Amino acid sequence: MQLGLIIVLIIVVVLMFLVIGVYNRLIKFKVQVQEGASDIDIQLKRRYDLIPNLIETVKGSAKFEQETLQQVINARQQAMSVGSEITAEKVAAENQLSGALRQLFALSEAYPDLKSNQNYLQLQNELTNTEDRILASRRFYNSVVSDYNSYQIQFPAVLFRSMAGAKEEKFFELENPEVERKNVQVKF
Repeated sequence: MQLGLIIVLIIVVVLMFLVIGVYNRLIKFKVQVQEGASDIDIQLKRRYDLIPNLIETVKGSAKFEQETLQQVINARQQAMSVGSEITAEKVAAENQLSGALRQLFALSEAYPDLKSNQNYLQLQNELTNTEDRILASRRFYNSVVSDYNSYQIQFPAVLFRSMAGAKEEKFFELENPEVERKNVQVKF
């Protein structure tokens, strides 16, 4: 009788540690997803802050394509207004801004005076570095989301995911891959 009770207690303790381990791992992944989203936000804020300086430098250096500048300004405003949560609307706005910036950099190739402007070059380098940071942040976020989503549907985590408040997270991905992967066409 006592041996049976000891075995039952051992099984209960082992199961308790299993539940605690699974719960803690789900919470860890959830926090990493939030951290990844926050990293993206930080880099996007940096980009939002750099864009007005770049636009003013471009305006002062050349009679530039007004339509391109307006696209960048509008895309920045829309991206900033969407909010910080990773949603389809957020991804679409950020992809639109990335496309507008690519077009701005491509058009700048046609203006040698602009390319030789030291302020412009410095801002372009800062923005390029920021774009690289955004890309790294998105990769980190997507990696953590992948781990989190995979783990919570595996046994035994699937049994405890609702207890931990775990839900499937969305990846940060291209809205329209065919359009996003095309090279920017500059026409005069």
